[in-house]
Amino acid sequence: MALKTATKKTRVLCVVNQKGGVGKTTTAVNLAASVAAAEKRTLLVDLDPQGNASSGVGVRGGTREKTVYDALIGRATFAEIICPTEVPHLFVAPATQDLVAAEIELVDEADRANRLRNLLEHVRADYDYIFIDCPPSLGLLTVNALAAADRVLVPLQCEYYALEGLTHLMATIDRVKNGINKNLDVEGIVLTMFDPRNNLAHQVAEEVKNHFFVFDSVIPRNVRLSEAPSHGKPVILYDVQSKGSQGYLALARELIKRHEKLDAGQKVREGARA
Repeated sequence: MALKTATKKTRVLCVVNQKGGVGKTTTAVNLAASVAAAEKRTLLVDLDPQGNASSGVGVRGGTREKTVYDALIGRATFAEIICPTEVPHLFVAPATQDLVAAEIELVDEADRANRLRNLLEHVRADYDYIFIDCPPSLGLLTVNALAAADRVLVPLQCEYYALEGLTHLMATIDRVKNGINKNLDVEGIVLTMFDPRNNLAHQVAEEVKNHFFVFDSVIPRNVRLSEAPSHGKPVILYDVQSKGSQGYLALARELIKRHEKLDAGQKVREGARA
């Protein structure tokens, strides 16, 4: 049943890093599932043609008649492509390799950067949280995610080239903010695949904290996190006691608590103005 109220605040976060192999999709899937486990109605939008976020919540390629691609090119509404998952309160808008064609087919369209934002407007009020899993590139699909999002969540592996890649990403975010989404901001950095025994990991983490908000919750390297996708399950269903699962549950709690504080502060400010 749709949760539509005049005062309901839906948060749209895109999970993005143009560097592959940093835990981007793992974060999108498991953070969305963990937020849903807190009984927040949650939508996971798979905007990566690899479709790993979809399969990570049990929706395999070819099992759905219509996907994000069909919605982007105007062949389906967003409500038509959304399906439930095994996790209560978690829904997914799945993707397949067809999504690669969307960047080509939309290139000459005047609204090409705002297709996803316009589609989400019709379902946004049905959810507390919407997470968008982006491809590991800064092309048109990622620009669509940035245009549709309120905030950007950046998974970051603490390695030598991490800061350089982060600089390029922030430049892209600034361009989108100055051009098509003035409300876009960075939610924060999530440290992923963290190895506390690695001195470089600690050095990079400290450097990042000097420039950005970094979540206290850190995602460790964890075998169970790596195994869960092959079973088509978020790690909270595969092994809730694992360190990876506990890391994402802690991150979800931290994220929700942060937003509750922001909302409370907003109500106080509005009351003072009234």
